[in-house]
Amino acid sequence: MASDLVKCTACGHDNSGSNRFCGGCGSALERRCSACQSVNPPDNRFCGSCGTPLATAPVTPKPASPPRETPKHLADKIRRSRLAVEGERKQVTVLFADVKGSMELAEALDPEAFSRIMSRFFAILTEGVKRFKGFVDKFTGDGIMALFGAPIAHEDHAQRACYAALHLKDEIAHYATELKREYGLGFSTRMGLNSGEVVVGTIGDDLRMDYTAQGHTVGLAQRMENLAEPNTCFVSANTSALARGYFDFEDLGEFRVKGVASPMHVHRLNGIGNSRNRFDL
Repeated sequence: MASDLVKCTACGHDNSGSNRFCGGCGSALERRCSACQSVNPPDNRFCGSCGTPLATAPVTPKPASPPRETPKHLADKIRRSRLAVEGERKQVTVLFADVKGSMELAEALDPEAFSRIMSRFFAILTEGVKRFKGFVDKFTGDGIMALFGAPIAHEDHAQRACYAALHLKDEIAHYATELKREYGLGFSTRMGLNSGEVVVGTIGDDLRMDYTAQGHTVGLAQRMENLAEPNTCFVSANTSALARGYFDFEDLGEFRVKGVASPMHVHRLNGIGNSRNRFDL
């Protein structure tokens, strides 16, 4: 009902009365008085407790996702091959990574500071994926989904994804130390990997995916991320089977995973294994 709607004073968007932040621009819907700290409705011009004029609510800047620019050598290879056609099936490894507790982090920080932190986080993730010839499929608000093995096929897609996850773990640990020193806050991430078949969409002339990879493989990779503890990468049995020997996997036992009928083994990616291959060069 219209009476239950709350209009955002920053952008004019109508929100549900239960919303704390605007669904149109992300601005906080509660107005806190600078004089007495009382919380006021968003349409109040003066504080209902002490009469102090309320400042205009600022628009919360959204963290800018870095442009999904593809390195020239990879772009040329994609254009030459033109292998990614509508509905093509691919064997890939899917990586999900996100910030643990991003909502709490956003609430504790100045909006501009939060935007800067997340923008740098996206840049670290993107660089790490591209370093091992992966493809950033999409940004998920506080993280990314990436593919290894599409649009360019790689037989060692699982290994590439694991190397990328370990690289990102180290890079993000350094970044977390910087944030601890500058802001005094904890910054933790989690990652998940799964390998299998997906259906990928068309790649246009601008190398943009018209629609994302689809299939149970993608959903299971996200489940691995959701299960992961802070600052760890959880891996499905599918991925660990393909990369066993090259990496140190710790079997965590069987987990009940939503969308999977039977309990499945989940592994934690701890580091490099004993096997040697061309990556070591």
